[in-house]
Amino acid sequence: MKTFGSSKEFLMDKDQDWEVVGEGVKRKIMGYDDKIMLVKVEFDEGGIGYKHAHHHSQVTYVESGSFDFSIGDETKTVKGGDSVYIPPHVIHGAVCTKKGILIDVFSPIREDFME
Repeated sequence: MKTFGSSKEFLMDKDQDWEVVGEGVKRKIMGYDDKIMLVKVEFDEGGIGYKHAHHHSQVTYVESGSFDFSIGDETKTVKGGDSVYIPPHVIHGAVCTKKGILIDVFSPIREDFME
C-alpha cells in the first residue's frame, strides 16, 4: 500500500487550491494522514455527486445549502447542520438543490484524491 505521509498541521482555507471534479462541483483537501482525510466540497445549485461506492467509511457534514442525498435505496433532503454516515461499499450520491458546501471525512485516506 502506498503511503502519503500527512498534511501540514495548519491548513488555511485561502491557501488550499480548489480542484474541479464535475460540472458545478469542486473540492479541496483540508487535512490528511494515512488513516483519515477531510475534504471540503462546494456545489452549485444543480451540481451532482454521481452515485458511486468505495471501501472507505465516510461521514459528511452539511455546512450549508440543501442536498437530496441517497444512501443505498433511501433518499432524504439534508440541509446545513445535518450529517450522514456512509458505510463502506454502499452506493451513495447527492444532488444539490441549494448552493452549498459539504465536509467529507474518509477513513482510510482516499488514495484516488491524491493522484
